[in-house]
Amino acid sequence: MNALDYFNARLEATISPMDYLRSKQIESEKYFLIDVRNGPTHVRSLTIEDANIIPEQELPERISEIPKDKEIIVYCWDVWCNTAAKVAKFLLEQGYKVKELTGGIAAWQQMNFPVSKSNNISDNCGC
Repeated sequence: MNALDYFNARLEATISPMDYLRSKQIESEKYFLIDVRNGPTHVRSLTIEDANIIPEQELPERISEIPKDKEIIVYCWDVWCNTAAKVAKFLLEQGYKVKELTGGIAAWQQMNFPVSKSNNISDNCGC
């Protein structure tokens, strides 16, 4: 793979927090954002505003909650976390159109974008 192919593939598979926020403001119904983070409840209490919380370990039994007619955006903790990439791969194999939010919730918070407290968190941390 040459550099151009690499960057084209990377841009096709990811979306930056700024690009996602801008695109969602233009076409709010186009996207379905999923917080796929695993971990203890107390560390997952903040989530990106309007995100659907479906931890990676719950995904197979909750896949029916994910619409096939929207572009799915998945995120996890940070650039060092590969949970969102694993979920994206799984959803792509199921026929979904998926992108990973680059930098996860850490990048989102760093940019001071809207977050909210989540009341819909399962206690099964998947640790």
